[in-house]
Amino acid sequence: MPDYPTFIPNAGACLVSAQALSGKYPVRWMSRKQSQAPADNGWRILSIADTPDYLNTPGNMVVADYNAICAVEPALIGIWDFPIGSELMLADEAGRLFIVDTLTNREVPPENYYVPPQFRA
Repeated sequence: MPDYPTFIPNAGACLVSAQALSGKYPVRWMSRKQSQAPADNGWRILSIADTPDYLNTPGNMVVADYNAICAVEPALIGIWDFPIGSELMLADEAGRLFIVDTLTNREVPPENYYVPPQFRA
């Protein structure tokens, strides 16, 4: 049994930087690609500190249960069902976290966030 909650049932796996998954650095960049395997939900999650050299070093990108990275950064729960092609940034302005669609440079309205079934009204 994992040591994190199941926020999203059957959320699948994603590719995440080890720095983001460990919580060493905050999550900053999220993109959704075409799935590469049945369990792959397509999400690619990077930290604020990830550089091309870091990302190209073997072992620095890992496959993880999407719920595991949501336990590190709960804001990722809200983007789970965004479509393939999404390019997002988790922004922090004076402690206010919000999601920016980097293709339009606009804040994603909270009403567009995914809400897990167990938390729906």
